[in-house]
Amino acid sequence: MRKNATMSAGDRAKRPPRLSRTPTPKVHPVVIYPFQQPDEYSNLQALYRLVRRLSTDKDRYARPITVLDRKTHYALQGQKAYRDFRRNTLTRCSDVLDVWAVDTCQMWYCGLGAAFERGREHDVYWLIPGDFNYGTKTGQHVLSRLHDLPEIILELDQDLCIGEIATDHNDSKQLIDTYGTFALLYNWFPVEAQEIRGYTERPRSEFLAIRHGFLEEALRHRWYPYEQTVVMLLEAVFDKRGISRFSVGNISDLPEGRESLASAMQQVERTERVLKAVWREHHQTNPDWIEQYRRLAATSNQIRHTALTILQNLLG
Repeated sequence: MRKNATMSAGDRAKRPPRLSRTPTPKVHPVVIYPFQQPDEYSNLQALYRLVRRLSTDKDRYARPITVLDRKTHYALQGQKAYRDFRRNTLTRCSDVLDVWAVDTCQMWYCGLGAAFERGREHDVYWLIPGDFNYGTKTGQHVLSRLHDLPEIILELDQDLCIGEIATDHNDSKQLIDTYGTFALLYNWFPVEAQEIRGYTERPRSEFLAIRHGFLEEALRHRWYPYEQTVVMLLEAVFDKRGISRFSVGNISDLPEGRESLASAMQQVERTERVLKAVWREHHQTNPDWIEQYRRLAATSNQIRHTALTILQNLLG
């Protein structure tokens, strides 16, 4: 017969306090499979060697997720190399999330959302673009230190960390950000643009890590199919979130080393569309917002035309 145990107030006072154990935060890797499958697999093989290592460190990393667009899948399903790579590599070291996506940023939304539902408070979500030249010597060096990106979030107690690709001033991405992205940002959000530039020169970076609480907020806001990094940087500045940057290194996702003029024009135009939409969301409750919007839109139109002329001269 079990005896009922009792404890006096004095005994309870003598008992040492129970230590609450907070679970160690985990990092959730989310890999974005290339929209366009490269002709050979050396870059992806190098990337998934890293993913395989992450998948075995279960104390530190959650099971990686690979986001794969169904258009890409159907374009490749007849190729043995793709079937073998998917069966023998993708599914063995990651959970493959098949989605129908409008653009890469929608793949981010699906992958980060799926990881968020598995995560918990204080976890970190690590976005890894799959279409970079990881198979080169430089790319392999980048992979060897890319884990620092989410670790900065944990070590410095930040909310968002942006990975910066090293480029020179004539690089096409640098030109687009200088004459397009930042010029438009300074028009629509001048105060926030100045603060963002103090944090990063790559406001459209595909390399990023984000903490659980800020990701929860970002997922609940309107998500854009393109230039979502710019939107998250603006939201981080609006909410006074902690932002850090990490130097990724000199790595490229451009097969020929530079953007085409058509691609550069498209990136400038869609950045303007996104900034207009974000501005309206934050100002349309003001009584005179439409007049202010028209003035900013007129200036924005001039900035866009100037940027396209400069890019045509430099990239055309």
